[in-house]
Amino acid sequence: WMFAEWIAHGKPSVLGIASGAVAGLVAITPASGFVGPMGALLLGAIAGVVCFIAAVKLKRALGYDDSLDVFGVHAVGGIVGALLTGVFAVTMDGLKPELSMASQVWIQTKGVMFTVAYTAIASFIILKVLDVVMGLRVTEEQETQGLDISLHDERGYNL
Repeated sequence: WMFAEWIAHGKPSVLGIASGAVAGLVAITPASGFVGPMGALLLGAIAGVVCFIAAVKLKRALGYDDSLDVFGVHAVGGIVGALLTGVFAVTMDGLKPELSMASQVWIQTKGVMFTVAYTAIASFIILKVLDVVMGLRVTEEQETQGLDISLHDERGYNL
């Protein structure tokens, strides 16, 4: 992430470096126990660049609201890690597994597709229920006044 940010913006940021570290950890999680040290390093480097692109370019292109880059770092990082597990997987003795790389990547892809479908459907249902019960957005007046005052009756800043 840091190097991608350096190339794209001319300098790295501390937030970018932290986001890249999180992206690497998210990506290695599905692969942990299945990849060796070099595979883990490559997986983390690839995930950092892909997550940077998702958090910066994809978010802007699709116009979705994700101020904390949760989708770009966690969803995309998890998908990258799950798919690349099939590429970098080794056995306990450091040898390639019995399945071919293509077979393992296909298994990983099916798992990712099932997970994306399940979470999309579950999230849709949960959001619909919440919208009926309490609403998903504050009023325009509350937003203009500020949520610290309108919802919590506190000032976030004394300016």
